[in-house]
Amino acid sequence: MIDQYFAKIISLFLILQPMEVLLLYFLFVNSLTFIITGYDKFQAKRNKRRIQEAVLFLLAFIGGSIGLFIGMIFFRHKTSKFTFIMKFLYIILVQAVVIYLKYNRNI
Repeated sequence: MIDQYFAKIISLFLILQPMEVLLLYFLFVNSLTFIITGYDKFQAKRNKRRIQEAVLFLLAFIGGSIGLFIGMIFFRHKTSKFTFIMKFLYIILVQAVVIYLKYNRNI
């Protein structure tokens, strides 16, 4: 049963174009980041165990910056934490530089 499920997923990725796979990747990572941001806010309201900021930054760095940004606005989470915002802006700056260099074929 599980083998058939994974076989279907693999066959789906084999027929997709590279840009479609990339789009699905970003959709998945941003959705996951948005959900985890909401969960962290939920835990913060109840003074329970929280998601580490490093996890949120890692998810943003690997492509979930839009999900983190929307989660911050939607859940009003981490919007008053200056150091968090500065680190997040640094990640966005790094991503913008990588995209720029990739677009200009320098990397």
